[in-house]
Amino acid sequence: MQRAGFLCQNDDGRILRLGEIVVNEANFVRKCISVDSSHDDLWGKLICTNFKISFMTQDTLPQQKFQYANRLLGEHDIPLACVEQVVTVNDAKGKRKVLGSNQKLKFSPTELIVYCKDFRIVRFRFDEAGPESAKKGGHSEWPVTAPSAFGHSLSSHCPQQAALCRPVTLPPSDGSTRPAHASVPLTQPETQEQKQVCLAIAHYSHPADPQLLFGFEYTGKRHHGPSGDQVNGADHGSGPQTPLFDRSCDWDREIKRTGASEWRVCSLNEGYSVSPSLPEYFVVPVSLADQDLKQCSGFFTAQRLPLWCWNHHNGSALVRMASIRDPAQQRKLDQRICNAVTKSHPKRGDVLKSDLDKSLPSIQDIQTAFVRLRQICIIEPFEESEEKWLSSMENSRWLEYVRAFLKHSSEVVYILEGRQASVILQGRDVLRLPALMLDPHFRSLTGFQSLVQKEWVMAGYRFLDRCNHLKKNSKEESPLFLLFLDCVWQLLNQYPAAFEFTETYLTDSSQSKSLPVGVEQSLCFPPVWDWSQQYSLKDQALFNSPLYVGKGAPCVRNGAVKTFRRTKKNYSSTLRGMPSLKNGMLGEHNFLPRRNSLVLRLRPDLSQMREPLESPSERFFRDWFSRPVDLHGLLLPQLLASHLRLWRLYFLRWVAEAEIPRGGPITAFQKLSQLADEIETLQRQLRQYQSSMPTSTPQLECHRMYFRAGTPDNPPSPPPEYLTSSFPFSPIGNLSRRSILGTPLSKFLSGAKIWLSTETLASETA
Repeated sequence: MQRAGFLCQNDDGRILRLGEIVVNEANFVRKCISVDSSHDDLWGKLICTNFKISFMTQDTLPQQKFQYANRLLGEHDIPLACVEQVVTVNDAKGKRKVLGSNQKLKFSPTELIVYCKDFRIVRFRFDEAGPESAKKGGHSEWPVTAPSAFGHSLSSHCPQQAALCRPVTLPPSDGSTRPAHASVPLTQPETQEQKQVCLAIAHYSHPADPQLLFGFEYTGKRHHGPSGDQVNGADHGSGPQTPLFDRSCDWDREIKRTGASEWRVCSLNEGYSVSPSLPEYFVVPVSLADQDLKQCSGFFTAQRLPLWCWNHHNGSALVRMASIRDPAQQRKLDQRICNAVTKSHPKRGDVLKSDLDKSLPSIQDIQTAFVRLRQICIIEPFEESEEKWLSSMENSRWLEYVRAFLKHSSEVVYILEGRQASVILQGRDVLRLPALMLDPHFRSLTGFQSLVQKEWVMAGYRFLDRCNHLKKNSKEESPLFLLFLDCVWQLLNQYPAAFEFTETYLTDSSQSKSLPVGVEQSLCFPPVWDWSQQYSLKDQALFNSPLYVGKGAPCVRNGAVKTFRRTKKNYSSTLRGMPSLKNGMLGEHNFLPRRNSLVLRLRPDLSQMREPLESPSERFFRDWFSRPVDLHGLLLPQLLASHLRLWRLYFLRWVAEAEIPRGGPITAFQKLSQLADEIETLQRQLRQYQSSMPTSTPQLECHRMYFRAGTPDNPPSPPPEYLTSSFPFSPIGNLSRRSILGTPLSKFLSGAKIWLSTETLASETA
């Protein structure tokens, strides 16, 4: 066995993490690539560990020309935490069963279907014992390997499953020594082997005991040290590190960055002595003493004291607070907290409280919408008419809830910036959008990671319950974190130049969920923000947006390096394509005519018409939308139905039939990346030319873009064949269900006309 960092390679080629053990495995399993045909199916070995489902094969996927490689997962691996449902099927008996933890399987499965939380549907077949040539001559062509190097761990951990493990060397993939799909009937030991691997997958993907989660098997190290040395053998990049907010100094820096001079770091919860769901260090008003906080902590749900989130430069603060359990103490505690927040404002501004449980959709409503959306995008065969498919999408209410959270966040932004008042958000779960819309720091890559780390991970968001990993309480399951990322994507889609990261980054972040626990059961993992643990530096370049220009970014003007500043005189409001002033939240005006528009000449004299009174909030939003966008300032979402889109890269990335070859946003991304790379190369060359430092030692060029610009000797090549609308993800082999070619969805994705005209309907019904 060979070890490298926190990964180790077994003698038969399996890549395992430290603490990962093989629970069960089955030989001669067929992975289905499509339902219509088995010609492209892959033969191999299905393995269940305490971390993932792994499929080992020497065959190659058809039409596979690009692989977005994850260092922790193989090409066919599925993390157990990503498994939504495990279904076994017996075709001959017509039986189908959804497996859970500690359940029995009374029939021999011929098929295993794994439904994943990231919208994949992966199918494995057991009805054949493998290629016929594998059974001839006692496997003379494909010799059996030695017993697993994890035999001791296997037998001690799960002896019954360990007895069934029979690793084999897989057949060659050239097809020269085996018939296409010749097979022989399964033997009794093989049938038992396949039943056991199905039960193991169900048991470890939905464990009844949290101790079966992989985190309790993994033994890591602290992620930061006084010397800042390398952790777990990872090749850390040279960029800024994301603060983890598990130390008081991280909070001190955030206080100084936002100018929150009347707030302080509180260490009352050291050792999680007050609340296990709060961070050990958090920020409170200076006027509140630790003793006072400790006395009133028992009145809040789960002892969750009020937490400072963010400070506006005008002094207003954003605070989150749990519900108060005792109604008799409600008024007293509200007054006490509001007074403390008011004192922290330099102008003693007002404080407004918003009860999110009353003003926003419930977690059950969001979960219902998500299930409907998954049914529409993945499971249903898309055989409805265009109108029904679109109405089904609307009836799922997912985009309606996205709009509701964006609208509420805009109203909070108005209070913080327009009214210069502080806001207390009260409720179980809070989406952290207002700070992202107000603070450009959180729209950078490092800033966004610090926002998620501070407001989701360290603030005690219940990832385990909301993802329902243990399948204990489906009423608590809700994709709130995905809804937050979808809201961020809507802003990114409307203002792409304001964000340093891309939708590829957001899609990967949606799968990186963690669970903070108390100090006595602390699980010390490498932080998820250390992307070098998962991807190479080249693949990480897909996270960088070619359109982003950071505040104060250097550029070259007239041969001199200067600081880039966006000026309003370079923009025209007519170029923005002003939306309706309603924007889902404003007054009764339906449009704003462009300058010198004929509409002004054709309309009657407006001076004689009585204009409706405009509220301060409507005036605030109207003024903002009438000005050019400041990409380094406030961002407000456009909330009309035409502006909110389905996040196709996330929800449809595994649908092979929905791919647009050499099409979709990736084509523009590739061209813009090459242009940005060329500009950065020229800037680097100019700086080297003007620098007085000797250049005898060549410096390693660091490219920020994934797609590189051409050189005079090597001009840029045309778009690669592997570029599709699903890039960088590959749907081949990750979604196996009925075909949707020629259906309304495929036409919609190809840009066809969606709505049918009245004449068309009349001619079709005649």
